[in-house]
Amino acid sequence: MTDQTKWVYDLNEGDASLKPLLGGKGANLAEMHRIGVPVPDAFTVTTQSCVASMNNDGEWPDGLAAQIDAGLARLEERTGKKLGSPENPLLVSIRSGAVASMPGMMDTILNLGISDETVAAVAALADNERFAWDCYRRFVSMYGEVVEGIAPNVFEDALTEMKAAKGAELDTDLTAEDLKELTQRFKALANEALGGHWTTDPKEQLLRSVDAVFRSWLNPRAEVYRRSQGISRDLGTAVNVQEMVFGNRGETSATGVCFSRNPSTGGKELYGEFLTNAQGEDVVAGIRTPRPLEEMEEVLPEAFHELLATMELLERHNKDMQDMEFTIEDRKLYMLQTRNGKRTAAAAVKTAVDMVEEGLITKEEAILRIEPAQLDALLHPGIDPAHGQACLVKGLPASPGAAVGALSFDADDAAERGKAGEKIILVRYETTPDDIAGVMVSQGVLTAHGGMTSHAAVVARGMGIPCVAGAPGIKIDVAGETVTIAGVSYGRTDVLTLDGTTGEVYPGALELVPPSINEDFQQVGAWADSVRRLGVRANAENFEDASKARELGAEGIGLARTEHMFMVADRLPAVREMILAETEEQRAAALAKILPMQQADFEQIFTAMKGLPVTVRLLDPPLHEFLPNLVEQSLLVQRLELTGAPADEIARERETLGQVKKLHEQNPMLGTRGCRLAMLYPSIPEMQARAIIRAALAVLEREGETVGVEIMIPLVVIKKELEVQRAIVEKAVEDELAKAGTRLDYTVGTMIEIPRAALTADQIAEVADFFSFGTNDLTQTGIGISRDDAEAGFLGYYVDAEIMPFNPFASLDQEGIGQLVEIGVEKGRSTKPSLKTGVCGEHGGDPASVEFFHKAGLDYVSCSPFRVPIARLAAARAALLNP
Repeated sequence: MTDQTKWVYDLNEGDASLKPLLGGKGANLAEMHRIGVPVPDAFTVTTQSCVASMNNDGEWPDGLAAQIDAGLARLEERTGKKLGSPENPLLVSIRSGAVASMPGMMDTILNLGISDETVAAVAALADNERFAWDCYRRFVSMYGEVVEGIAPNVFEDALTEMKAAKGAELDTDLTAEDLKELTQRFKALANEALGGHWTTDPKEQLLRSVDAVFRSWLNPRAEVYRRSQGISRDLGTAVNVQEMVFGNRGETSATGVCFSRNPSTGGKELYGEFLTNAQGEDVVAGIRTPRPLEEMEEVLPEAFHELLATMELLERHNKDMQDMEFTIEDRKLYMLQTRNGKRTAAAAVKTAVDMVEEGLITKEEAILRIEPAQLDALLHPGIDPAHGQACLVKGLPASPGAAVGALSFDADDAAERGKAGEKIILVRYETTPDDIAGVMVSQGVLTAHGGMTSHAAVVARGMGIPCVAGAPGIKIDVAGETVTIAGVSYGRTDVLTLDGTTGEVYPGALELVPPSINEDFQQVGAWADSVRRLGVRANAENFEDASKARELGAEGIGLARTEHMFMVADRLPAVREMILAETEEQRAAALAKILPMQQADFEQIFTAMKGLPVTVRLLDPPLHEFLPNLVEQSLLVQRLELTGAPADEIARERETLGQVKKLHEQNPMLGTRGCRLAMLYPSIPEMQARAIIRAALAVLEREGETVGVEIMIPLVVIKKELEVQRAIVEKAVEDELAKAGTRLDYTVGTMIEIPRAALTADQIAEVADFFSFGTNDLTQTGIGISRDDAEAGFLGYYVDAEIMPFNPFASLDQEGIGQLVEIGVEKGRSTKPSLKTGVCGEHGGDPASVEFFHKAGLDYVSCSPFRVPIARLAAARAALLNP
């Protein structure tokens, strides 16, 4: 970029359309100013300047410092104030502003411009000496922490000591003289920590503060949050330099946070908090427990009613629920920020439906407003209302839902234990942005301090994690890893239950009950179904899963795995008898025992799905999976021999051991499984085909209708394999239909799960009625990694180090494996234009993957039952975004 690049925009030069350049905060400030909302004057340093600096090892691009200086001069001219002036000083805030909202993840500096030279003027102009020294001590601590990297506890400990020495319970109890003394103490501590005096030049402080906000874009908590939300680090953050307005000028001043609707429920009601005589960080950081917004009418009625009108204006203008920050300085209202509010899944659905009914948005806009992954939270269980357990303590219901887990008192400990699979409740005095890694993997969060708009509440709601904030009277001993509630101490191995919907905390693990689907949820699903092109099926292999899938909107089953039916304990003897058979006659006898069991399983599934298509995959895993582990069986035989067990028992177990050894493979995933096993043992697919057709006919006779039968041959890589297997299946099916004296439509297809199958799909399509892409195995074989080994080994590092952008088993590798899917579809349909294609891997429930499958032209996706609503909404969004 050249020196002519515009790095700095004044407030009146921007609007909402410049969000990629000015960041969310800068663009929204400019837009509020444009529509007449009272906003403190400001200028914005662009996201491009951050990216340019980041890509040049922190070196600023040419011209940036000069443009900031010029922007400051224009701000000084407009306000009539001057940075560093001992007569009429300008004080500014320096705030981050990413394109996507990242609440609390980056840094802020307030009150920049106050100093030994200007503090007297600040006091005189406000006629309030205490206010001036309060601003000064806040600036020293924030600048020291954010810009100079001084540990926060240096200042926190000094403040605590001061309050104890003065007998003050709250910061607001300290006098002007106390705060003056505290400021001097802060400065001494800062100089001691830095080994010398820090700069007192306000312009240098401004440039260093802007640079600190740039650097905070890459801090660990921001990196963790971006990964969790899929935000690219290449976007950078803008920096907003804004004239300070003060909520800490006494009881006629205040600061607060409000939402235009309830972010937990979506209800159109007053929701927010405020503090008089405070600055914004006091509210969002949970430093003081704030007051409910409705109480503001009693103390600042004019500003309160102006705020209500502004909230309504901003919601209608932005056509979305707004999350706003405001300051009242001596009864005058200023809006510091508005953004589309983070909300729970329930609130997202209700807000979207209500806004359609109110005529604010269309149903298509409502579909695009709801993130499909959010719906997952609506399908989680809640606390059984009949539990009868006494509540230990009731805090603020900051983020709804039920959470059960053992306790952790440190975010790093929570992150470690949570990643290891332990269910954790994170217990903190108050959370800070640095706790993000622990919050993300916790079942729930409990804090002793903070309100409904504190950091903990906002982040938990955005991630669908239950949170109880500001629980009164609980005492946390971080070092001792205990929390005392109602006189009882609970440690890291103890379990608590949180109800984030009511704010209640219970001892032990309460029983949870399945969620209920409300009318708003069903309405959004109906809108999605009217828009989407992709069909949505479910992966299910029993009556319960199939019934739940149908209840949640599945249009059939895209994958019914038959091997899970084989592994049921009462069937294993017959299965092992089949495996151990030495002749085809013995194997046929064993299969004859298994057939009615398989038929009964299929009848249950077909009954649940009558009238809809069901794709049954024939036996896929290698036979050794149905036998004991090689090492365990060897040890069993050895133990029987050493203990003098009966000879017939030893002989029987030796026989089993021999077969285990015979079937053992070094790499069974690429070994004798799927159609390869069926080629060696054709009686297995024959038995399964008979069981499928008998079941379909039985359901037809009993229920008056049956399913669309789709028989799927797994692991085909060569056309001849499918030809042979199709002939076996068709012969068995036709024989069954002839015996029954009836006809039944059915199709035979295959899974495309090996790269060669995708690359030769035109040949395989000659003998296939449908393709179903098995993207789990296609990912393993296409990338060349074992899922179990990779996820337990290097894959986590690869994602953390951004060698890979995400786990390719969670979201499809569109650049690589996606090409195989596209090739498979294109080649298959070049042979058979009407070829039905679907996907039955776990990617069928991942929103980003669903959009790819829509664009690739697949006919349907299939996923686990509880992800069906997610896939329905994702498919609708894909259709709207890719018409």
